[in-house]
Amino acid sequence: MNGSAYDKFPVTKICTGSQCAWSGWQAIVDILKRRLADAGRTGVLIVDTYSGVDVDAVADTLGAALNPTLRIDTAQLLKPAAAIDHMLAADLGDDPVFGRMTERSLADFFDPARLQMAREKLCNRAGGTAVVCGPGAALLAQNGHSQNGHSQNGHAQGDGAQSGQLIIYADMARWPIQQRFRDGTAGNLGADNPSDSAARKYKRAYFVDWRVLDRHKNSIFDRIAYFLDTTNPREPKLISGDAMRRSLALLTRRPFRVVPFFDPAPWGGRWMQSHFHLDPAMPNFGWGFDCVPEENSLLLQFGQTVAEIPAANLVQRHPEALMGEFVYRRFGLEFPIRFDMLDTIQGGNLSLQVHPLADYIRRHFGLAYTQDESYYILDALPGASVYLGVHDPIDCQKFADELHGAQRGERPFIPDAYVNRWPAQKHDHFLIPAGTCHCSGAGNLVLEISATPYIFTFKLWDWGRLGLDGLPRPVHLDHGLANIQWNRGAHWVKANLINQLRPVAHHADWREERTGLHESQFIETRRHWFTGTVLHQSTGSVNVLNLVQGEQVIVESPSHSFDPMIIHYAETFIVPAEAGDYRITPVGPKPTTPWATIKAMVRTEN
Repeated sequence: MNGSAYDKFPVTKICTGSQCAWSGWQAIVDILKRRLADAGRTGVLIVDTYSGVDVDAVADTLGAALNPTLRIDTAQLLKPAAAIDHMLAADLGDDPVFGRMTERSLADFFDPARLQMAREKLCNRAGGTAVVCGPGAALLAQNGHSQNGHSQNGHAQGDGAQSGQLIIYADMARWPIQQRFRDGTAGNLGADNPSDSAARKYKRAYFVDWRVLDRHKNSIFDRIAYFLDTTNPREPKLISGDAMRRSLALLTRRPFRVVPFFDPAPWGGRWMQSHFHLDPAMPNFGWGFDCVPEENSLLLQFGQTVAEIPAANLVQRHPEALMGEFVYRRFGLEFPIRFDMLDTIQGGNLSLQVHPLADYIRRHFGLAYTQDESYYILDALPGASVYLGVHDPIDCQKFADELHGAQRGERPFIPDAYVNRWPAQKHDHFLIPAGTCHCSGAGNLVLEISATPYIFTFKLWDWGRLGLDGLPRPVHLDHGLANIQWNRGAHWVKANLINQLRPVAHHADWREERTGLHESQFIETRRHWFTGTVLHQSTGSVNVLNLVQGEQVIVESPSHSFDPMIIHYAETFIVPAEAGDYRITPVGPKPTTPWATIKAMVRTEN
């Protein structure tokens, strides 16, 4: 198994026709001209935009093609940047990493007087086409009501066919947005911060921008006539609103993969770089994110057009069908399971860290659940190890003093003097409930299976190294020390957190075993070893799986309710709750060892 077949750009085919999607500015402009012509002399093109979209480029292109008599840029309608900064101060605080999820709405960012003047200009213009472009552009729309005041049906007439208003939404997934933060081509909503660090922009986007913009996008989703994909600005894609809405509903009834993304790290290794054919010019790749729907994208194929959309749209629009009724009741519009890869093979140790307890994250950051996680070892070099749990007995005060001294630069911290180090081998599973000191050592390829609020990591020691930006990475000793569970010593860890295998069922062609997680964690994991077909029955919860052994398998519906799907070694895929039962069958010659999958789901009893 070398991972060479790993598909970095998985495409989900939606339809074979070509009347619902268009590629390139010329085709896009042609369809918009035809639609605006239907509106007569008072057509209004409203282009609402998500974070990261190059609003000026979109507005200039459409303006040059449509020659509007009125053009409104919503950036000119916002409150001054300083006023917005003041408004968000309580949400963002002073910490370089952490804040609180904002409860603000997009309307809070606008100057009411400017917004009203723009509406009057739009209403009182003599004629011709008007173009409104930028975040919140739909706030100037007629809110789904036709000009005669009668309410429009959002699904049937919500595209503005009768009102003369055509709403387009220029969307973007969060990973491309982060790339734009890094190269300086994107800033934050209502901020004058083009020169801010990518980390500061990400923090503000995570706690403010994306929350505000997601709520706004959801409020207008059924009235959007077209979705615009400018992830590749040289080859934009336009998808009809109806086709987009149908495609999201379709995805809840079949397995799918999100588009993985990879990133270097100060501790990063070389396994993924070699096996997945990643850019050899990069120093390393430490992170591989292949199931973080909040930030991953989806590639959807409409005829010959492949468009990239945020996977978060699926979570936001169909949470119950995707995740299951009881999961939705507990987690709302948040996908609760994350799979990612941590590569330290030919790399270094991760930071020594701890995650907040559930009560702590609720009180300090306003989140309903915390980041319990686990390390599943996909591959390991001889001598690889994992740090997990503290020594027993331990001098807590000395531990804290040593960390503070290291943070001040007095002397390096020696983790082995306080934290247990365990040998790691392929297919080991280390469970890491919140409050447990942990760190993957060098020489591991870890499949990290965890709950979703993934930025809430309290680093205790980062081995005295700098980040890739040449600056020290933030360490949060006060938060970390307040959460360490000092009773999780070597005996407790071995008895509760390492390879907690329990047979579940067996057959001539397969066996199923429980591998965790700890009883305090809401994620259940099951591993199947198999040489023939395995039937997986629907549990009422979304399933997330990774092929951890074997070259490839095929995933099928026993009732033929979805098309078969090929999965390769190390690929993660999602099976929605509404997809029902599914079966997994090995493909290719029988290897010397069985195939294996690891499956995660939300426990029904927690």
